[in-house]
Amino acid sequence: MWVQHQLTLPAYPRGFHLITDSITSHLPELLHCQTGLLHVFIQHSSASLTINENADPTVRMDFESHFNVIAPENQPYYQHTYEGPDDMPAHLKASLLGSSVSIPIANGKLLLGTWQGIYLGEHRDHASSRTLILTLHGE
Repeated sequence: MWVQHQLTLPAYPRGFHLITDSITSHLPELLHCQTGLLHVFIQHSSASLTINENADPTVRMDFESHFNVIAPENQPYYQHTYEGPDDMPAHLKASLLGSSVSIPIANGKLLLGTWQGIYLGEHRDHASSRTLILTLHGE
């Protein structure tokens, strides 16, 4: 079985947001997959996807704080500045974290760890909706 869906997420504020439930609710075929793999790809260069802690929201706050140190705004060496001071750091953060995640599936469920969830990393101050491509392969 190969299934592919496009999921448009609403605009989120800057930061890290759990989107696991949004993804799984958009994949009714997941329930019928006994063994497989879900690949999630974001079609944007200033937002990212990653998997991490899903229980304590301070983890997501610490992610935002730390990535703002790693890729700060208003650096004098940035040349790509015409889309605002948050744009170049958003591209850097998206490259560091990545544009996709893959999760194994068994018995109709994502095989995420007990405390794992899929994050959207929204790196822009005034983002618009974000588009994900969900590709499910399995039997």
